[in-house]
Amino acid sequence: MPRDPLIALVGKPSSGKSTTLNSLTDATSKVGPFTTIDPQRAIGYLQIECACVRTGVSDRCKPNYGSCVDGRRSVPIELLDVAGLVPGAHMGKGLGNRFLDDLRHADALVHVVDVSGTTDAEGKATRGYDPSQDIVWLRSEIVRWIQGNLMEKWGSIKRRHVAVKATAVETLQNQFSGYGSTTAVVARCLDRMGLKEPLQDWSNETIERVVNTFTDEKFPTVIALNKIDHPDADKNIAKIAKQQDAQSLVLCSAISEVFLRKLAKQGFVKYTPGSDFVDTRNDLVASGDPTGGNLKPLDDKLTTRIDNLKDMVLYRFGSTGVVQVLSRAAQLLGLVPVFPVRNIHSFTSGSASSTAAFRDCVLVARGSTVRDVFRKVMGDAPMAYVETEGGRRVAEDDVVVQGKNDVSGQC
Repeated sequence: MPRDPLIALVGKPSSGKSTTLNSLTDATSKVGPFTTIDPQRAIGYLQIECACVRTGVSDRCKPNYGSCVDGRRSVPIELLDVAGLVPGAHMGKGLGNRFLDDLRHADALVHVVDVSGTTDAEGKATRGYDPSQDIVWLRSEIVRWIQGNLMEKWGSIKRRHVAVKATAVETLQNQFSGYGSTTAVVARCLDRMGLKEPLQDWSNETIERVVNTFTDEKFPTVIALNKIDHPDADKNIAKIAKQQDAQSLVLCSAISEVFLRKLAKQGFVKYTPGSDFVDTRNDLVASGDPTGGNLKPLDDKLTTRIDNLKDMVLYRFGSTGVVQVLSRAAQLLGLVPVFPVRNIHSFTSGSASSTAAFRDCVLVARGSTVRDVFRKVMGDAPMAYVETEGGRRVAEDDVVVQGKNDVSGQC
């Protein structure tokens, strides 16, 4: 049965990785029994548009896990917090061995970068450090780790490749399977390169190109530029934006998100994670609510902090960026939310008397078929047929995309 996607948070010490993890996992919603899987794993929340909106049953939408507020659904997704990385990790420096061993399980990476430039390559306090270097050397550590393992036994790999008359995909998959690779990943890698040369004739330069392309395919990466509210951040953001693909960059302030969620839980502000605004008691009173939303009054210190946060983060960047980090990772992975139900007409999943709709939501890879979804939800149970909205039957090999075949009833 296909496993759920796993997103790893990586970065050097003191980059704000732990704060980012806290901001991604601290949601005001019920979580599953696997919330704390082990000390390195946690459950984050991916925000999507819920199917309850287009089906007109938002008033009955009651997720088993996560939440749904005004049609915005928070879907649990597994996160992996790996050890802080320092240059030389591929040779075992720092906690490099642990970092790289944890990394092999990930489907995508979120590289948390301290864009303020106030921590050096090893996470020590400084001023004026160039954070663009972190992006370069972290990826280099991963490439050198994979390449080093491959070159260590390249001679025997070539001999076996020739002896068994294997394809390049078969041979590489045997070597890359330990990184959580699949045959499809290796095939896409070689297709992108358009290699004509037989594997046994590859030069060291060709092998390096293969490893670089494999790294891109196996570990798609979101670069979370953290601490955007620091005075030195702007110049560093501008430099990195010229060097990196814009689709891989997300600007964020994890500490601001954690602060706002804490105040919201304590009843001082009204705030929706990922929103571009925050309401205080005075804001709501000024807008015509005499009760002020029953929020607690703020002292001068908190009022000043919130005003500064609005000016430096929310008004300038549109949000704290934290929610967008997971959304961008899901886009890179091509994840599609699917809503399995028992009754395709009422969209319920429980007993006949239950009116709660869309209790479950699962995330599947782009290109998944109806059959793939059935196996993910039902395991090895026999499948008679599957229906989608309107009671229409769909074929097992129909592809699932958002808005089409993504609401299904298995029979």
